[in-house]
Amino acid sequence: MPTKRLLLCLLLLPAAAHAAVDDGAARYQQALDAAYAHYRLPGIAVGVIEDGKVAYTGARGELAAGEGVPVDADTLFKIASNTKAMTAAVLARLVQAGRLRWDDPVTRHLPQFRMHDPWVTAHMQVRDLLIHNSGLGLGAGDLMLWPEPNHFSREDIIAGLAHLKPVGSFRADYAYDNLLYVVAGEVAAAAGGKPYAQLLREEIFEPLGMARCQAGQWSPAAVGNVARPHRREAARNIPAAADPARVDDFPSMAAGGVRCSLNDMLRWMQVLLDPQQAPGWLDATQRRALWTAHMPMPVGQRQRDWDNTHFHAYGYGWRLSDMDGQWKVAHTGTLSGMYSSLALLPDRRSGAVILINGEAEDARTVLMQALLKQQTRPGAGLDVAYYAGLLEREAAQRHAGGHGPVPLPQGVPATVAGFGADAGVWADPWFGQVALCPAGDGITFASEKSPAMHGRVVLADGRPWVRWQGIGEDADAWLEFTGDGPERRLHLRAIDPGIDFSYDFQDLEFSRVGDCR
Repeated sequence: MPTKRLLLCLLLLPAAAHAAVDDGAARYQQALDAAYAHYRLPGIAVGVIEDGKVAYTGARGELAAGEGVPVDADTLFKIASNTKAMTAAVLARLVQAGRLRWDDPVTRHLPQFRMHDPWVTAHMQVRDLLIHNSGLGLGAGDLMLWPEPNHFSREDIIAGLAHLKPVGSFRADYAYDNLLYVVAGEVAAAAGGKPYAQLLREEIFEPLGMARCQAGQWSPAAVGNVARPHRREAARNIPAAADPARVDDFPSMAAGGVRCSLNDMLRWMQVLLDPQQAPGWLDATQRRALWTAHMPMPVGQRQRDWDNTHFHAYGYGWRLSDMDGQWKVAHTGTLSGMYSSLALLPDRRSGAVILINGEAEDARTVLMQALLKQQTRPGAGLDVAYYAGLLEREAAQRHAGGHGPVPLPQGVPATVAGFGADAGVWADPWFGQVALCPAGDGITFASEKSPAMHGRVVLADGRPWVRWQGIGEDADAWLEFTGDGPERRLHLRAIDPGIDFSYDFQDLEFSRVGDCR
């Protein structure tokens, strides 16, 4: 009898294991379906890795809402700031090849590089470009990157850094930035002897088999299956205009310009989790450098409450923390109507990735929590509905405390006669010229290098503000004039204090340089 029972157990094992795998995949699919429905997303692709193997992939929705072409595992999405980890990996490959060192001064590779403080210029190392410790304010200079498209070059960005005043001490505090990742891409190009996008293809995409990832110049028509960003408008997903026939190698590529598919991102994750997936691609020293805690970050209350987090830090292109007692390596990406999230649990050789082609900050947060909790706290019932409820209660508390979105002031169009001598051409040292000039009976604001930043000037109780026509109204800004004569200055101040940090109006200071033409 014991022998028969043992035989029966052995015969049942494969079926039981298969049932367990199917059950896990079903839970991941339930999470995807719940997030897709709850947040009414235009399109989404999700993948999960368990113990080094792809355990689940799923996709829902359309490339462009209303057009009927479905998202799948090969659809290209903007991964936005998840590009930063790839930029760091390119540099790690160059360090491994002996082409540069992490502690090289940036000026060794880019002699034209300047920060506002000459001491910082001299002491800024390659590693500092990646860990948000420059002393610049949150998102400083991002108006040279977004909104897109614009006419700023990489040379403009590097030159502009010298005019951005620090708000803290070098290497003292964490403040997220994008400009220094653009510099990091140029350091890679100088050390590698090739353009950044070419290095990305040769050092990352080709050796790892990430066949559909795109960087630099490429043709959407030739590549095909490309998701379009969406904005939310009256509970509807409105697709952005289709990509041009040729996507150019735009300046912010190294900070957030890569597009990849779900299958590409799963391959990226597998190689990061298991060196044997790509032997020799990156040695143990450089892998450890990427995931070392180089810059402390604050631990938020939500992290404490949701994940029992005790530490939080930035590595090279990655955020590092602990989640339910397990090591977590992660990043997110947000860019013009596309959201991404990638999280790894290295000790489990597991992780998840989410790609969404809509405005989906809450959806991304909730779904990633639900996916990871199936591995860190299985059976606890911490699903999409649970986390969505927590976020909705947080939002309700903010609104009750008067911290909701700020309504736009009532106003009337500014007139040429009423605007007076402040009409004219104004210039900022890094942002360039803007024109506050007559258009019909009114006054318009128009940026020379950032065409999307144009709008009509409106007066509310005599106070001027810009109602943007090229970007969302949540970025509308007051125009504030100070001083007299040669000391007259123009500043922009966000009307809504909850504005996206990339609208770094606080870093602008315009001087009048001429009359309207």
